[in-house]
Amino acid sequence: MPLDKAKIKQSFAAAAVTYDGVAALQRTVGRALLSTIDTEKLAGTLLDLGCGTGFLTSELLGLAQPIVALDIALPMLQLTRTKLADTPNVSYLCADAEQLPLAGDVVDGVFSNLALQWCINLEAVFTDIKRVMKPDSRLVFSTFGPQTLQELKTAWAKVDDYSHVNDFYSEQQLTRFLQLAGYTEIAVETQLYVSSYDSVLALMKELKHIGAHNVIAGRNKSITTKTVMQRMIGEYERHRANDLIPATFEVMMVTAG
Repeated sequence: MPLDKAKIKQSFAAAAVTYDGVAALQRTVGRALLSTIDTEKLAGTLLDLGCGTGFLTSELLGLAQPIVALDIALPMLQLTRTKLADTPNVSYLCADAEQLPLAGDVVDGVFSNLALQWCINLEAVFTDIKRVMKPDSRLVFSTFGPQTLQELKTAWAKVDDYSHVNDFYSEQQLTRFLQLAGYTEIAVETQLYVSSYDSVLALMKELKHIGAHNVIAGRNKSITTKTVMQRMIGEYERHRANDLIPATFEVMMVTAG
C-alpha cells in the first residue's frame, strides 16, 4: 500500500488533543473486538499495537497485566501515559508498528484496534508480530475494509482523477498476508457501521480531528480549490437521506494464531 509514513505520524500527532472527542466509532469497535475473544483465557504480557490515546489499553488492563502500549505518535502515547499515570504494570513505547523494538517470544498476545491499516507492508508486519509473540499466543485486531468511506470516494471520483480517500485491504488480502506470515488459524468477522452527519464538511472535520487524513503517497498535494470542493460536496449530497449524509465504515475483526 503506497502510504506516506511521515504524513501518518504527523497526522496522528496533530490529532492527539482532538481524538477522544470524535473517537466514538473507535471505542465501539474496540469493545466489539474484545467481545470476539474468550477474555477469561487472557494472561501474561499483552501488546496494544497502535494504542492511540489509550482506550483499548485501559480495557485490556482489566483483563490481563502487564501491558505494553505502543504508538508511532508521541503525543498520543503521552496522553495514554497521563490517563494511566496511577496504573502500574504499563510500559510505553513510541515506535513504528513496522519496526517493533522488541525481542522475540516476549508477549502473550497482541491487540490492535483500527491501527494496522496505516501500515505499508502488512505481510512484514504480521511476520514481525509473530516473532515477538510466544508460541500459541494470538493476534487480535480490527482494521478498515475497502467499503470504508465509499460515499466520499465516489463523490471525489466524479470531480477529478486523484486519490482523495485511503485504500484498504480486503478480507481475502488480509488472510493471504497472514498465511504468508505463518498464521494457520485465522478468523475474520466483517461488519458495516454507518455514521450520520449534518454535512459533508462535518464528516471531513471529524476525519481531520481523528487523524485520518489522506496519506496515499500519490495524493494531490496542491490545495483543493473552493470550486472543486463545492463540486465534490454537491456529488456527496446525492446520498443525503432523512436530512443527514451517511458515511460507511467497513470493519474487519481478525483473530490469528
